[in-house]
Amino acid sequence: MSPVYPGSIDAAGQRATLGVLGGGQLGRMFVHAAQRLGYFTAVLEPDAQSPAGLVSHHHIQTNYDDPAGLAQLAHLCQAITTEFENVPAQALQTLAQTRPVAPSAAVVGIAQNRIEEKAHFAACAAVSGVTCAPYAVVETTAQLQAVQAGRADLLPGILKTARMGYDGKGQVRVKTTDELAAAWAELGSVACVLEKMLPLTAECSVLVARGWDGQVVSFAPQRNVHVNGILAVTHAYEGNMPAALADRARDAAVSIAQHIGYVGVLCVEFFVVEDGTEHGGLVVNEMAPRPHNSGHYTLDACDASQFDLQVHTMAGLPLPQPRQHSPAIMLNLLGDVWFDTSGHLQEPDWHSVLSLPGTHLHLYGKVEARPGRKMGHLTITGPDVASVQTVAYRVAGLLSLPGLDAI
Repeated sequence: MSPVYPGSIDAAGQRATLGVLGGGQLGRMFVHAAQRLGYFTAVLEPDAQSPAGLVSHHHIQTNYDDPAGLAQLAHLCQAITTEFENVPAQALQTLAQTRPVAPSAAVVGIAQNRIEEKAHFAACAAVSGVTCAPYAVVETTAQLQAVQAGRADLLPGILKTARMGYDGKGQVRVKTTDELAAAWAELGSVACVLEKMLPLTAECSVLVARGWDGQVVSFAPQRNVHVNGILAVTHAYEGNMPAALADRARDAAVSIAQHIGYVGVLCVEFFVVEDGTEHGGLVVNEMAPRPHNSGHYTLDACDASQFDLQVHTMAGLPLPQPRQHSPAIMLNLLGDVWFDTSGHLQEPDWHSVLSLPGTHLHLYGKVEARPGRKMGHLTITGPDVASVQTVAYRVAGLLSLPGLDAI
């Protein structure tokens, strides 16, 4: 990979342009980071009103697997990435025939399938020292019956679809073998993973950036609180979790990225389990081959954000070790904020929120608010953890945000 420097012009007179498959909020923040450095940007996304497409130099409005659209993206761009893991792997393979693509179709494919993902985590465990929760694959009736007959140790558990599950979707909690059979039928008898429920005390995630040359940098682990399967609060400051556990999570995330030769920004999510278990207090849950909601605080609390590092990795630029200069708490803003208790549309009290010190509002440019839809986030920064927590409490109260008791 030869570096693509910002503002450069190639022999054909084409300006340095970076492309992204997907037009959501992650694509939008990537576009902003690339443009701030001086790159032109191109977005391939079928939605005419997509958050990223509206702010990019080029918006190719086609489906992700459209040959003509992919050819146009490859023609415009010197390097290409994706903003979500469910992009068709074949599209990434097609683009990689003529352009550097990071992350690759192969590693995105691992993240698209929980069965492959868990096998990867198990393979990394010997080096990382952190493995996933006990699980069994359920793809056929015979496998279901085998689990019912011989894997009572996995109950109670969570049955998760192997593909297309996110934000708590595609998951059913089960306590008995009968509930397991009913849940598999409810999910359409598709390929699934039955994962043993563990005694969780917290959740955390680690963001890693790895370049084409193997250079790796990372952010400190952030502690996350989910409500109804959707991220509500991220705590990003020193002391947000025990130091030894944070070091293990960080080392494990780097190991997972190295094991598959990952290029780009990778988020690895972990469960913190009760001490005294055979898992040593930490198990790996899943990975996202892209920047992550839990890393949005880096836009305001660090000297280089996760999106800056995404640009650096795909363009072949050096990777500076990011430095967090302020403690931070990130609050997710779902569409529920735009509705009162009677279900009527309302304007959130931005005046009161933005009058508070250290508040950084990020709205994603989505034209319609809907309950459960990610509309933006608020990051609160300050000189110390206590002041950040105080403001976070006030913001959460003003906007009636969930997860308040976890701040």
